[in-house]
Amino acid sequence: MRILLAVSALLLPTPLLAEEGTQPHTAPITIGTTYLVDYADGDQRQVNVYLPDGYAQGDETYPVLYLIDGGLNQDFLHVTGTTALNALWGRSQPVIVVGIQTDDRRAELIGDRGNAEEQEAFPTAGDAAEFRAFIRDTVKPLVEANYRTSGDDAVMGESLAGLFIAETWLVEPDLFDKYAAINASLWWHDVALGKSAASRVKDGQMRGPILLSYSNEGPMTEKGVRLVAAAAGGQGCLLPRGDLTHATAYHILTPQVLQFLFPTEYDLDEEWGFTVPCAG
Repeated sequence: MRILLAVSALLLPTPLLAEEGTQPHTAPITIGTTYLVDYADGDQRQVNVYLPDGYAQGDETYPVLYLIDGGLNQDFLHVTGTTALNALWGRSQPVIVVGIQTDDRRAELIGDRGNAEEQEAFPTAGDAAEFRAFIRDTVKPLVEANYRTSGDDAVMGESLAGLFIAETWLVEPDLFDKYAAINASLWWHDVALGKSAASRVKDGQMRGPILLSYSNEGPMTEKGVRLVAAAAGGQGCLLPRGDLTHATAYHILTPQVLQFLFPTEYDLDEEWGFTVPCAG
């Protein structure tokens, strides 16, 4: 049937716009704004901003999702698309998405040098504090000065970005209101961050909700994620997904993660399948 339809289409008269001397009208597709922001001398990073549908038509304020690995060739496009679809269904709130580009992910997203084997394999690792300062001192002030933000924000990321997010929740919990670390690489340095989580949360600082997930990546990752989730107690939401892999988890879990971070007041029909543990 598909072959017949294709052949039939070829036999139809050529559309008017393709006649000699005519050209279709074109317009650029614009989904946001890119800022090129100095990270270090001679090193600029993309800060990509997506505004939700309706932003330009009113004076309403919006929550902000900060996306680690948010370059145009990273996770910005698929996450912004999911925020729009979620908002259309009332599954999660419309949000401003701020994608923060990373470059040397091992340097920027890992907070310590690692064990001897990791130091040899990844010699640049360990500068996450500098990247965190970039977000705190440069990116967030830029966004808050130029957009109608509601004061509610969250951070989201996967893999090494998930490790960075889990560490940020432990060492600088007031940087964001809510956290989501998908497939966090908590195997790093013999699960050191996970092993330290229980003692770190006794520092008296307030911590917002954190969602953590792991897929079929082996016992070290699972152990690290479970240790941080246990330390989070009632503030933690654990999504064990052994049926997924590192390659499939992010796209599949993003709608649920957004629902956890930015829940709505809609009474969602159970038949729609919009369920996630801990949401709301």
